[in-house]
Amino acid sequence: YTVWNFIPKNLFEQFRRIANFYFLIIFLVQLMIDTPTSPITSGLPLFFVITVTAIKQGYEDWLRHKADNEVNGAPVYVVRSGGLVKTRSKNIRVGDIVRVAKDETFPVDLVLLSSDRVDGSCHVTTASLDGETNLKTHVAVPETAVLQSVANLDTLVAVVECQQPEADLYRCHFILHNFKVDLKAKFLMVVNYMDCKLKYGSVFSGVAVYTGMETKMALNYKSKSQKRSAVEKSMNSFLIIYLIILLFEAVLSTILKYAWQAEEKWDEPWYDQKTEHERNSSKILRFISDFLAFLVLYNFIIPISLYVTVEMQKFLGSFFIGWDLDLYHEETNQRAQVNTSDLNEELGQVEYVFTDKTGTLTENEMQFRECSINGIKYQEINGKLVPEGLTEDSPDGIRQKEELFLKAVCLCHTVHISADQTDGIGDGLWNANGIVSQLEYYASSPDEKALVEAARRFHSPLLSFPLPLPRYKLLHVLEFDPNRRRMSVIVESPSGEKLLFTKGAESSILPHSRGGEIDKTRIHVDEFALKGLRTLCVAYRRFTAEEYQEIDRRLHEARTALQQREERLADVFNFIEKDLELLGATGVEDKLQDKVQETIEALRLAGIKVWVLTGDKHETAVSVSLSCGHFHRTMNILELVQHKSDILAYCVTKLKYNVVFNIIMTFFSLTRIKDDHVIQHGLVVDGTSLSLALREHEKLFMEVCRNCSAVLCCRMAPLQKAKVVRLLKTSPEKPITLAIGDGANDVSMIQEAHVGIGIMGKEGRQAVRNSDYAIARFKFLSKLLLVHGHFYYIRIATLVQYFFYKNVCFITPQFLYQFFCLFSQQTLYDSVYLTLYNISFTSLPVLMYSLFEQHVHPHVLQSKPTLYRDIRKNALLGFKPFLYWTILGFSHAFVFFYGSYLLMGEDTSLLGNGQMFGNWTFGTLVFTVMVITVTVKMALETHFWTWINHFVTWGSIVFYFLFSLFYGGIIWPFLHTQDMYFVFVQLLSSGSAWFAIIIIVVTCLFFDVMKKVLCRHLQPTSTEKAQIIRQKISYCRYINPWYAHILNTACRCGCPISKKIYWNWKWFREGQQK
Repeated sequence: YTVWNFIPKNLFEQFRRIANFYFLIIFLVQLMIDTPTSPITSGLPLFFVITVTAIKQGYEDWLRHKADNEVNGAPVYVVRSGGLVKTRSKNIRVGDIVRVAKDETFPVDLVLLSSDRVDGSCHVTTASLDGETNLKTHVAVPETAVLQSVANLDTLVAVVECQQPEADLYRCHFILHNFKVDLKAKFLMVVNYMDCKLKYGSVFSGVAVYTGMETKMALNYKSKSQKRSAVEKSMNSFLIIYLIILLFEAVLSTILKYAWQAEEKWDEPWYDQKTEHERNSSKILRFISDFLAFLVLYNFIIPISLYVTVEMQKFLGSFFIGWDLDLYHEETNQRAQVNTSDLNEELGQVEYVFTDKTGTLTENEMQFRECSINGIKYQEINGKLVPEGLTEDSPDGIRQKEELFLKAVCLCHTVHISADQTDGIGDGLWNANGIVSQLEYYASSPDEKALVEAARRFHSPLLSFPLPLPRYKLLHVLEFDPNRRRMSVIVESPSGEKLLFTKGAESSILPHSRGGEIDKTRIHVDEFALKGLRTLCVAYRRFTAEEYQEIDRRLHEARTALQQREERLADVFNFIEKDLELLGATGVEDKLQDKVQETIEALRLAGIKVWVLTGDKHETAVSVSLSCGHFHRTMNILELVQHKSDILAYCVTKLKYNVVFNIIMTFFSLTRIKDDHVIQHGLVVDGTSLSLALREHEKLFMEVCRNCSAVLCCRMAPLQKAKVVRLLKTSPEKPITLAIGDGANDVSMIQEAHVGIGIMGKEGRQAVRNSDYAIARFKFLSKLLLVHGHFYYIRIATLVQYFFYKNVCFITPQFLYQFFCLFSQQTLYDSVYLTLYNISFTSLPVLMYSLFEQHVHPHVLQSKPTLYRDIRKNALLGFKPFLYWTILGFSHAFVFFYGSYLLMGEDTSLLGNGQMFGNWTFGTLVFTVMVITVTVKMALETHFWTWINHFVTWGSIVFYFLFSLFYGGIIWPFLHTQDMYFVFVQLLSSGSAWFAIIIIVVTCLFFDVMKKVLCRHLQPTSTEKAQIIRQKISYCRYINPWYAHILNTACRCGCPISKKIYWNWKWFREGQQK
């Protein structure tokens, strides 16, 4: 919203609701024609609903504006007029040279010009963009790297040639031209996107190429649309049905009126004589006028207060999420946050969860655990690397291969080191005693950082290098790429020997190895993977002087090529990385967040499928999926990583037949694994294959996905994540989706899903600001869905059904009464009762129910996730529950009206003096029975009683009686008539009237009570069984052990009641001890 469009846009959004639009029409009709009721009865509630909703939505949008202004108003420094000018990020223009300091985020998309380092390099993290926490190294071209001062930067006159803005994060080419040098061959892909963070290098200078909505981050945002829950859609469907009922009643009443008045004896009674103008008016106009009058008379069958109550329930109920201490993270002092309360009940309908990996499932922390050196496994014990099976005091047994392995780990990486220098003396790395000072590592890979830190811990006891340290000269770095799946360095040893050290995935190292313990290492790698560790193999190769000269020449030619540079470099890398000598393998743990595995398992038991969408590499993503329980070891893992259309089509078809065949075999009990579980399938697909599959084989691919228990999508761009969510959301099954993530790269899918949840992690606040809910850890998702979502859905579903039920009870007697007054549009109830029925007499009990109801104990819901399945697919707002509540409302209404009519009758008096009751007394009797019945009905639906529930439930009945006595006991001068004067007092003074009220109320609720009792005992549902457990807990916790001894004695004497209480108490005590 904006200041200018808030009123029209908000009104448009609100009048899209059928009930609001309907009551607007009713209000206009009441203004235009003479109707039985005042326009205030429709206009005032409508104004109240619109105002309350607008205030609520305006407040929530103001919070979002406040968060956006914090980002747009962030201070930045721009080079202008030979100096640094402080401005706001929203004022940056294309072509401005921006200075960024360490740990600051880039305000726009910047092309690197220079840094404070001599080589012009800097390291940035793109965690908020693509989810990867590893550092990426960018190097400025030499011609601009020397421009480090502000004065030099201001003298730069150049043109940046770039492509049109697009959302693809991995396609970006820039060419820089100036008047002296054409840098076309040297300047490619040196771009730093908005929201990335500078981590290594204290000063960064770059030219702004994309700003505002043209940045990569903005193009990967999805515009936020108004989300509507399944419950609200069901409400609209119900409203349409009741509108049809309303139109039917109005048309039928109009037709019957003219049919009865066609007979002379019923035409124009003495108290309703028509004027001459009315007799001569058009019959069609009179028919339309009467139809509209009946429409106004019956309009209360559509409960406008339903929307008021729902809005209040959602707004007040949302506070319980923030107040829940189980959703509070003590370490970060963060509690759950609700950004929009419109989707509370949607938390109880989730069928698919789409989750990010980095920062959502993991802690973004890597730790070295094990390694294999020359076919022997080693573990870290108290800072020492010890062979398996030996104690920490065993001799280290350093041999040549082991020392070479550790050298490879120390040298084969792109880690940069920052050391604290407090005294300014020395190089900040080693002091006189040879002890490492405080270091901070900046790595392009989290695995590399973990390995370097481990090597630092193992350095002193294992290598025992004497001072001065041996120095290795770095000659070449063969960067990692996803096709080779490895990286290498070429170094020169102190003796002048040229060595190649390589590390990478086992599938990329072992096939190129010609020596070493290959078979043993492969076994160890498999064992590490079974433990959920991320594995890398390490190898090396020695070069002769002639071999190195050839390699150096070919690398230089490839790197300075103007065309097909990537292809030529790949060929050279493959030429170098062959005939390797295998040294061993490493096992690094990507530390998961607490209770991630239990949370995913609980979601699976609840019938929720979990998809992991990550921008990380294939191997990393699969490893984390295995360690967190997303993939099981017994699961049949299917992979789709083909990038050619014809091969992809064949692979997808093959996957489909594989999945379908196993499903059919499982159905006929022909393929069961030993523990009697059905064979499950997991699918792994990368971003490129996914794009191709969705473009050319969408239906086939989605059919495979729907039959898989778990799906992992890796190397995903932000918009790809949103596209996957949208694809599932719009599939024929129309499942309810939830997306959860912690980075700005997750915003698109968070906004696309039915429910978006942001994690308050280490990747900024973009996800939290754009989410519907925010939690501190992934583990809180379990309670948020299984408990809060369950409660919210049960509460609001019952609230909706109950509102329609009580309004059917309210209006149906009004319709039946027309048969007794010749359809003269005479109202059965007083206008004050018409106005206050939904506002004061019956709304508070159901509102308190919708805030506090706990039909099952929260601990039971968490311990039995399968209970979540009972409410999925909008189970409580389906056709059968709707039909039950509607029939119940009509049946109760018939009992109200005809019960009162039969007990009063035309020849029966409820007063001792024989006086007959009049029209308003009869209507008041019906109204009194109705208020008591619908309130007691709400009490029967309540399972969790608080003092507030008792107060408002029984207080509503007491308030009705007190108000009626007060209203009917005074003559009100501003009223045109005094129809209700002393009516209620006269009604209550009759013992027969009290008897009639009791008989009618008991008759209405008797069958409802019997249905509940019989169904609970003869065919209880899983939820009802869980309620029985709660009932046992509720009364067993108050039984004193000493009293239990008396109960046990009574049991032996044959008392059945005592026996039941005793055994329930014993069950409860045993459960407490466990």
